Amino acid sequence: MDQRVKPAPHEIRAARTDNPKMRERDLATQLGISEAELVAAHCGETVRRIEPRVNDLLLGLEAVGEVMALTRNGSAVHEKIGVYDKVVTGKHNAMVLGEDIDLRIFPTAWAHGFAVEKRDGDDVRHSLQFFDHAGDAVHKIHLRPASDFEAYGKLVARLLSDDQSTAVDLKGVTEKPATSAGSGATELRERWGRMTDVHQFFGILKKLDLSRHQAVTMVGPDYAWRLHGEALQAMFLHAAADGMPIMCFVGNRGCIQIHSGPVKNVKTMGPWLNVIDETFHLHLRTDHVRELWAVRKPTKDGHVTSIEAYGADNEMIIQFFGRRHEGEGERKDWRFLAENLPRAAATAEVV
Repeated sequence: MDQRVKPAPHEIRAARTDNPKMRERDLATQLGISEAELVAAHCGETVRRIEPRVNDLLLGLEAVGEVMALTRNGSAVHEKIGVYDKVVTGKHNAMVLGEDIDLRIFPTAWAHGFAVEKRDGDDVRHSLQFFDHAGDAVHKIHLRPASDFEAYGKLVARLLSDDQSTAVDLKGVTEKPATSAGSGATELRERWGRMTDVHQFFGILKKLDLSRHQAVTMVGPDYAWRLHGEALQAMFLHAAADGMPIMCFVGNRGCIQIHSGPVKNVKTMGPWLNVIDETFHLHLRTDHVRELWAVRKPTKDGHVTSIEAYGADNEMIIQFFGRRHEGEGERKDWRFLAENLPRAAATAEVV
């Protein structure tokens, strides 16, 4: 097959049949297509196209009951079992604030949706899968044995699209060009020091036209310091051993998914660092982490400390905090852990 030409839908379906165990994202990469195109090729067979109406979806999911929510980027997969409840809808921002499923959603990034059936031996697995304009996955909902399949069927029927073609209209995602990180350090430090809430950080980045990575590299070591690569696994192992509740954020253009609570079963397999707990699974490619930072931000309740991993593109892969509620100070055990993780050598080059 000429890799410069995208395969036809029947070729995509044949490749799926020939590689039944391969992950969808990996197969799509092998075929030179987006994951959305891989899924859409099965429309009319095991896939139905649905409208990515985020607010209608969220309001209908509570009746479906227990499901598994999955949000990923190119380096981390975050899975949570629970119920979609405490939903807050919105045109540009929506949220799910349940005890287990905790999401921050950006609906304008959701461009394509599908209801998928996948045979696994004698079982058929059902899922709802959503993709952005470039065809990259933003969020998936997998049904479980305890799910209400009747409510699921009604939700799919409400969202069903008139367009059931196998074609996907993809649009490139324009990335914001990098600005000079050499300017504005003084103003950044002044604004950073005046923060009373961590959410004010996004306004600072917008005002100064900086990326998150640029900000942490230029603000100074009293607010951000680079950690040794081994600090990531050390953080997980210490938190698990102490039963320390943490917050773990994994996101992409359309969704951020959050785990709040302890982690217990931490396992490594090759480059993958995995958490395999009862209602939370995390799979992280540690070899994709180019830089690891500890970041301190002031709030009205005292400063809070995050651990942030960045990839080769300087985009954040994953972020961690000690678990806390609004109005509470930072956990002392988390702060002690974050401040005592091994730091990168002073001579390490920051790119």
